[in-house]
Amino acid sequence: MQLTRIAQAVLLTLFASHASAATMESTRAQIAAQAKQLEPELLETRRDIHAHPELGNTEKRTSELVAAQLKALGLEVKTGVARTGVVAILKGGLPGPTVALRADMDALPVKEVADLPFASKAKGTYLGKEVDVMHACGHDAHTAILLSTAKILTGMRDTLPGTVVFYFQPAEEGPSDFIPDGKNTWGAKMMVEEGVMKSPKPDAVFGLHVWAGIPAGQIAYRPGATLASSDDLRIKILGKQTHAGRPWDGIDPITVGAQTIVGLQTVVSRRTDISSYPSVVSIGTINGGTRYNIIPESVDMTGTIRSYDYGIRQKLHADVRQTIEKIAESGGAKADVTIIEKYDPTINNPALTDKMLPTLKWAARDDVVNAPLVGGAEDFSFFAKEVPGLFVFLGVTPKDQDMSKAAPNHNPGFFVDESALVVGVRTLASLATDYLYANVGSGK
Repeated sequence: MQLTRIAQAVLLTLFASHASAATMESTRAQIAAQAKQLEPELLETRRDIHAHPELGNTEKRTSELVAAQLKALGLEVKTGVARTGVVAILKGGLPGPTVALRADMDALPVKEVADLPFASKAKGTYLGKEVDVMHACGHDAHTAILLSTAKILTGMRDTLPGTVVFYFQPAEEGPSDFIPDGKNTWGAKMMVEEGVMKSPKPDAVFGLHVWAGIPAGQIAYRPGATLASSDDLRIKILGKQTHAGRPWDGIDPITVGAQTIVGLQTVVSRRTDISSYPSVVSIGTINGGTRYNIIPESVDMTGTIRSYDYGIRQKLHADVRQTIEKIAESGGAKADVTIIEKYDPTINNPALTDKMLPTLKWAARDDVVNAPLVGGAEDFSFFAKEVPGLFVFLGVTPKDQDMSKAAPNHNPGFFVDESALVVGVRTLASLATDYLYANVGSGK
């Protein structure tokens, strides 16, 4: 036993002192060669998943495919995580830190319009209604990329200094239907709540997202706040029903609702400090009334609140609530305001981002750019809230296309230039190995 401990200590010392640039370059060369070799299989897997999309919390076929491939690699695999998620653990042959790599698996209630031989013809149930289903946000690419990454890293198991955990996450876009047990939440949050980041606890977590409007193979990154938080705003204005010809006999919730929409515009423009980060308060739906000559009893509105800072986010909530309630009160009405926190802001750890920038440049062959703030939201934020995280964007729009005219993510015409996917594999695999080698002997 004593000799084993001494041997391990010697190995740790050797790796700490000799995990040089040459060692990393050798590993990177192996990653590049393996990624290229696996590319046909990568594309076949992506196309299979694309042709069989599944909505949030219904990813049964996808999770079975993922679990089968991971088990074939001899990894420790756990299924049924956060309902339909899969987690696999790769323990390297040498001691070292732990990193986590994440891919999401769910699709969207969107009808595909692209004329592809593997285009989706799938149907699903979304909030009780039958809908067309499509991978309109590229999660099929994420899943295929991470599966290929797992195969490459497993082939390096004997010399890998540490542990890699693979998170195949369900319901990034949210649940597709009401869940009786009350767990109507996003996949990453549920995975964290179920303890996936406790055993083993990663020292860092990495993820990527394919993105339209960025040239295929280019990587965009941003230190600090990257994607917005996303909170549901639900408003019920309670008035008093009456004949529309005698409005003074009632309280008009439609008028109060209109004043509320106008008043909400001042929350950002006059009450929020936007010198550091922008914020958004938008109303998306208004419903009320049954007939042209009846002032209704109530009006329902829904909207979204977006921000990039936790402090600003909480102030927005308070200001939105106060504005709505006081406007309703001024009109003699009442307002019920519900704010549901869905996604946290995705914040890339600045030190980790700076440390891994050379890795991104290698993976993308120096085609790396700074990303602007993105108004969308991502539940990778729940992983990055637990440990230092880095989330980057991988361009998938053909290079000869006008980037400004590319169909965006969540659009029926969303298209993935598959030549970019091998760059994604190089990115995730090298982020994991570079981090492990760089932190051997650091106590992580």
